[in-house]
Amino acid sequence: MAEITVTVVIDRLLSLLTEEARLLRGVHTTIEDIKRELLYIQAFLKDADAKAEKGDTISHGLKTWVQELRETAYSIEDLANEYIHHFTNRPRRSGVIFDFLSKFSCLIAKLKPRHEVASEVEDLKLKVGKLKEESSSYGFISSFEQGSSGSSDTNNVPRHDPRVTSLFIEEAVIVGIESPKDELINWLVEGAAERTVISVVGMSGLGKTTLAKKVYDNKKVVERFDCRAWIIVSQSFKMGMVLQNMIKKFYEAMKELIPEGMDAMDEISLVCLLKKYLEDKRYAIVFDDVWGLELWDFIKYVLPENSKGSRVVITTRNVEVGCAIRESRFHHVHNLQPLPRDSSWELFCKKAFQGSLCPSELEKISIDIVERCTGLPLAIVAIGGALSTTQKNELEWQKFNDSLGSQLETNPHLESITKILSLSYNDLPHFIKPCFLYCAIFPKNYWINCAKLIRLWVAEGFVKGGEGVPLEQRAEEYLNELIHRSLVQLSEEDRVGRIRRCKVHDLMREIILKKAEELSFCHVLGGEYSSFNGKFRRGSVQKGTNAIAVGTMNRNAQIRSFLLFDIDAVHMLLIGISFINFKLLKVVDFEDAPLYVIPEDLGNLFYLRYLSLRRTKVKMLPKSIGKLQNLQTLDLKHSPVEALPVEITKLKKMRHILAYSYHWTPEMKFATTRGVHIGEGIGSMLDLQKLCYVEANNGRGLIEELGKLRQLRRLGIVNLMEDDGPSMCASISNMKYLESLVILSKDDGILNLQTISMLPNRLRNLCLQGGLSRLPDWLPELRTLVRVYFRNTRLRYDPMEVLQALPNLLELERSNAYHGECFCFAESGFHKLKVLCLYHMKGLKTLKIDEGALPVLERLEIEPSPQMEVPFGIRLLKSLTRIDFWGMPREFAYNMRPQDGQNYHIVEHDKD
Repeated sequence: MAEITVTVVIDRLLSLLTEEARLLRGVHTTIEDIKRELLYIQAFLKDADAKAEKGDTISHGLKTWVQELRETAYSIEDLANEYIHHFTNRPRRSGVIFDFLSKFSCLIAKLKPRHEVASEVEDLKLKVGKLKEESSSYGFISSFEQGSSGSSDTNNVPRHDPRVTSLFIEEAVIVGIESPKDELINWLVEGAAERTVISVVGMSGLGKTTLAKKVYDNKKVVERFDCRAWIIVSQSFKMGMVLQNMIKKFYEAMKELIPEGMDAMDEISLVCLLKKYLEDKRYAIVFDDVWGLELWDFIKYVLPENSKGSRVVITTRNVEVGCAIRESRFHHVHNLQPLPRDSSWELFCKKAFQGSLCPSELEKISIDIVERCTGLPLAIVAIGGALSTTQKNELEWQKFNDSLGSQLETNPHLESITKILSLSYNDLPHFIKPCFLYCAIFPKNYWINCAKLIRLWVAEGFVKGGEGVPLEQRAEEYLNELIHRSLVQLSEEDRVGRIRRCKVHDLMREIILKKAEELSFCHVLGGEYSSFNGKFRRGSVQKGTNAIAVGTMNRNAQIRSFLLFDIDAVHMLLIGISFINFKLLKVVDFEDAPLYVIPEDLGNLFYLRYLSLRRTKVKMLPKSIGKLQNLQTLDLKHSPVEALPVEITKLKKMRHILAYSYHWTPEMKFATTRGVHIGEGIGSMLDLQKLCYVEANNGRGLIEELGKLRQLRRLGIVNLMEDDGPSMCASISNMKYLESLVILSKDDGILNLQTISMLPNRLRNLCLQGGLSRLPDWLPELRTLVRVYFRNTRLRYDPMEVLQALPNLLELERSNAYHGECFCFAESGFHKLKVLCLYHMKGLKTLKIDEGALPVLERLEIEPSPQMEVPFGIRLLKSLTRIDFWGMPREFAYNMRPQDGQNYHIVEHDKD
């Protein structure tokens, strides 16, 4: 874990040495020396981290050394940042005489700071050199000597692997696996004669091994196969050892002598021996705890496809591994789910009360504890076992629950939870570990907005870009990696399956929060966590404010990030804390806080990259915002800010401006949207990727400037006038990376958008609100479209013939978009559409659905269409899982009643 800190600092020094060399006169050589020494120490830290992850006892002296190194590394980073801030933050004005006097006065003022910085840098160099000398006394093996820099090696595996006990759990204490067990047994003993591969996928602690072992030992399975083998794979494995193990297990299963000399065979000989032995047998093999694709990529060619009904089972916490088996013609994937509430409670009572009923005085606190386990059998069993030895009174159990984070570290009954869940963290590549640790900064059971999380990672500097790859795209890859490894859980998807929100299991969060605090990476303030005497780089203030939290923040002037959650008195916090004291802040997140004003000294935050005032009461931004030269994200969503200061256009590194709010009216299905006024000059913000929404009222000059923003991925513009349509089209033609486009006309007037000369060939989402005489001619050419929303377009003809040919369309919404009487869905039309929403079609009477149309439609919403007849073609939609009818005539609703409606049979096949 210490390696993360040093890696971040080394990256910062590399940036400093390459980008800021002009400012480093007199200290450049010394900083180069420090960087070289840190690189040497970093090589030893890989071994130090490996020892800690393995479970080796770490001496107090070593812990002190690592802590001192970490604090020194942070001091180096702080000094470098303050130095750059001091020597770049100088006034720039015109005029020869003023310019001369300004430069002269700056020179005099800076001679002393430069001398002081040089002295401090020299002191740090000596300190790092001393730490390097001390490193040799702790018996580290340099990773240079190991010749490996990967995250996984044999040291990562604990000497005692707590997962082994999963193989020997008695049937009587297992709860909630009957349904998945029956499904897996059926897959093994029934089905095709061809070799079939089955994967069981889920996060650590869900019981994958336990489930697979009960299936493996089932009598039907035992009798079905000629030979069986159970192979534990884990993080580190050698293919030769795996092959030898397979051969031994198969021979033992057949009660045959293991071939002599097998231990001396090379891989090719072992593969030939194994294939020959299995070619005429019906075999079953379980590969338990597979971490990566390497094993399957090799073994799929080793196991013969002999049409004998053989089966291969893989258990894995990695979704990517579980899905890789789909390349086999015959396969099944079982995504193991957390235990439901009733089963969780039953299992907890079995462990905590030895199967007896829960005492009434402990019921409430017991339910709270079980809820924190979130259906994770490993956690329920371990915590229930720990509480079974605890005095049975409410106060003691409440203390246990309140201190669960520290209990995971110190309570021997909970050691298995920490070890098993930590394995997944330890296996992460080093560059993703800070991203995962960052998730601990959010409150427990918090649904994290994925887009926000990505922007925060970028602002923190955790993400390294590549040639032609935006930082946000790389960060999304990091997030997907965490999801595939079952470390981050999906908690919300939109209607077409895109990830919107995610969360970290409560117990995993407790573990990584402890790791983050050990690294001084972040600290949570609020409630029981308000008091803290150490240093930290990121502060998360949660659940109200108090003087202790304010004092803790004031003692950490080097803090990089400041996030608020569930705060009830921000003004008191700001009285106690002034931005002028926190020159190194990168992230300030006031989302949902009862904040009414931002102080003018906001402009002192030279390094600020992320500022969120989402859903606050702030109405106006200070002009000093123009000083924030490094600002990347400005989030004003659902705040009353209506205009941005003209100084905003000075911010050349801005990537995301999110500034809009919705207003709902009872008579409309969709909301009206208010954007933000931006003056001319926005065309100079060349790094902008998201701009939504901007008011078009400032006229053609603003719209023409939008054409200079060639990096835009998402654009929303409101109140567009008909006469400005051609200028809008010309600007869009320059946006080749555009993925999402929303254009709303002024007062639902006419949209004149026929003349886009160069289409953005990555456009996925399109929303047009306003009158259209016909669909734009360019629309059929946008083959990448996934979502299309037409609102108040008031077309006089049925546009479905054009829309149904869009090959990748998943969601279509039309609201007051058509004044005709019939929509026709032709055979094989909309072959990927999953969601269809038809709102406010006042003249619509008929939906004509041909057989073969809408073959994968899952959701249909219709509201209100007073003249519509019951669409009989719905019975042909075999994939439909949900239908919503809203605001329909009374007779329509009566005829659709499940009890006695004469037309209910039309939708009876629908699951909802």
